[in-house]
Amino acid sequence: MPPWLEHFAVAVCAISGVLAAAGRGVDLFGVLVLALVTAVGGGTIRDLCLGAEPVFWIQNPSVTVTALLTALATFVVARFWRMPLRALLVADAIGLAMFTIVGAEKSLQYQESGIIAVILGVITGVAGGIIRDVLCRELPLVFRQETFLYATAATIGSVAYVLLYRFVPTFPMPGLVGMIVILLLRLAAIVWKWRLPVFDSRT
Repeated sequence: MPPWLEHFAVAVCAISGVLAAAGRGVDLFGVLVLALVTAVGGGTIRDLCLGAEPVFWIQNPSVTVTALLTALATFVVARFWRMPLRALLVADAIGLAMFTIVGAEKSLQYQESGIIAVILGVITGVAGGIIRDVLCRELPLVFRQETFLYATAATIGSVAYVLLYRFVPTFPMPGLVGMIVILLLRLAAIVWKWRLPVFDSRT
């Protein structure tokens, strides 16, 4: 992945962390914490599971700088201008696609099995948001039906990438295919409101 794309994904996740703090009486320090855990939380869990030392944001501190500067800018701008929701959803879908495939790719580089690569890819894409929502005392967004195939899209795209990587080694840029699958599924789910069945116990 080109470095600027990784920074873009980090910035988008940081923005979502800041916006999650809206209306909760969180001060600037709290906003920065929420932005940072959203941006690097998933990748941190992935690296700890893989035994990758140091974790990616310590190895590359510029990622942390991007997250914090983006959060600070968003904190200021959001006080005067309401960001378009649709633009943020598209940007977030791009960030989800990139982080998920990066997580799966790194897992394969560490000689993990395909199923572990898929799981760690999804964790990389969604765990930061889960941590953010837990800190905000919310049911994590990824578990809500109105989120429309968030983790599901990440899972399907990650599986597509791993299958191409494992069984079609001559296929050019399988990671790009995985990202496109995630992005298209996520955007289609938003437009047509696709969702998984909701658990509803009758007992």
